[in-house]
Amino acid sequence: MHTIVQVDQYIINSAEFAIPILDHLRNLVHKADARIEEKMKWSMPFFDFKGTVCHMASFKNHCAFGFWKGSLMQDEYGIFKERTEAMGLLGKITCLEDLPPDEILIAYIQHAIQLNENNVKLPAKSKSTAQKELVVPEYLMEALQEDPEALAVFQNFSTSNKKDYVLWLEEAKTETTRQKRLVTTLVWLAEGKTRMWKYKK
Repeated sequence: MHTIVQVDQYIINSAEFAIPILDHLRNLVHKADARIEEKMKWSMPFFDFKGTVCHMASFKNHCAFGFWKGSLMQDEYGIFKERTEAMGLLGKITCLEDLPPDEILIAYIQHAIQLNENNVKLPAKSKSTAQKELVVPEYLMEALQEDPEALAVFQNFSTSNKKDYVLWLEEAKTETTRQKRLVTTLVWLAEGKTRMWKYKK
């Protein structure tokens, strides 16, 4: 099993309810294929083999699990929930009972690995759609959902104003810096400010 200490730490530091869920998901991924390697990206655990396979995350009240190429996978057993930016593909996971049966999840993980082995690529986004589709990171969506005022302002912002905040957060070199920026983002948004408000006359 290719495990790393950072993922151990991530699980230990998660909310109490999340620890058994994350442990279970992690074990299933490695059970599905012993060649899987763990990485931390965007402050959450990712599982890689010949490219990204899947990822998991924990929040205050739920966990999320998603497949990198979920849009290319056949959802044979209907386990994928409505695709929302904040949830991953299995919806909000609050207890082990919310997960599909182990053998089904393992089959899906193996299918995702097969896509990587077959070198199947996600369709390239054309420039026009790439500009329209701004990917808001899960941790930001989560924080905004806890802060209705900031969320309302963010939703009404233009794509370029949203992008300013997202890029600022994503460019943070350390988790501490990102957390600081996230707090500042929420304060500024609640005040209706754009990321560049200081520089605007």
